[in-house]
Amino acid sequence: MARIAGVDLPKEKRVEIGLTYIYGIGLKSSQKILKDAGVNPDTRVKDLTAEQEQAIRKAMEGYTVEGDLRREVALNIKQLVEMGCYRGTRHRKGLPVRGQRTKTNARTRKGPRKLVSKSKAATK
Repeated sequence: MARIAGVDLPKEKRVEIGLTYIYGIGLKSSQKILKDAGVNPDTRVKDLTAEQEQAIRKAMEGYTVEGDLRREVALNIKQLVEMGCYRGTRHRKGLPVRGQRTKTNARTRKGPRKLVSKSKAATK
């Protein structure tokens, strides 16, 4: 089993797709890494040789992935909240940050509906 950047890649998947299991690497980045490493994207993860794995690791050196990237994102959000800017207050209140409507929808950010009065419950 290939373990790259602290993540076990699924054995049966193609390397191109397997690399996307690493936080911070999407399909395009995966394709670029494999091209730089000289590995065929159609190879299955279980068929990778030790040299190919090492080449992939070497090609990934310039990327910020997994723990470092998660920490960086968390610090960026924390900075927005501390500044008190609009985006920071939206993060603090748990509302959509990027201008989406909230009168209807936004249930993922807002959570389940909270009943305001019993009369609304009776009509539904």
